[in-house]
Amino acid sequence: MTTLSHDQLNANAQKLIDYHREAEQRDEWTFYVDEMYAIDCIYTCEYAGTMIVVADGIDEIKATHYGRDMQKGWEQWTFPYQGVYVGQDNKIITHWLNRGPGKKADGSFYETPGISFITFNNEGKICTQLDVFDLAHQMKLCDDLEEAGLLSMELKQNWVIPMKTKLIEQLKNNL
Repeated sequence: MTTLSHDQLNANAQKLIDYHREAEQRDEWTFYVDEMYAIDCIYTCEYAGTMIVVADGIDEIKATHYGRDMQKGWEQWTFPYQGVYVGQDNKIITHWLNRGPGKKADGSFYETPGISFITFNNEGKICTQLDVFDLAHQMKLCDDLEEAGLLSMELKQNWVIPMKTKLIEQLKNNL
C-alpha cells in the first residue's frame, strides 16, 4: 500500500470533518459516503459488547451507520471533532463528541466523547473505520436529556430502550 503523507492524511481528515458538519446541517448522512469511503470499506461500531454493527462496503455503510443509525431521533444532535491524530501506515484517530440538543443550566453541553480509528487506502479513501464510545455514559447522557425534556421519543424507543435492555442483560451475566 502507498503511504499517504502527513499532510494528505490531515487533508482527508479535514474533508471528513467538513462532510460531517454539512451532514449535521442537512440532517442527511449518506451523501458523501461514495466520496470518502472505499467500495469495500469495513466500518465497525462497537456498542460496549451489547451489539456490534459491521458494514461491509459502501452500500451497507449507507444502510446502517449513516442511514438507519443516524436517523430516527438523532436530528438535533451534533458530533463535533475535538482532534485528529495522524499515525503511520495511513492511519488516523479522530476524537469527537456525541452532543445532544440544548445546554445544561450551567451553559455546558450534554455530551460524551467518542473516538474513531480510521485507515485510508492509497487513493485517500477510508478502507476501515472502528468507532468506539462509552455506552454507559451515553445512556446517562440520554437520561439527562430526557429529564430536561430534550430526548426525542423516537430516539428513546428506537435506540435508548433497546440498548439499555441489552446492556442490563449483559451486566447481569455471572453475578
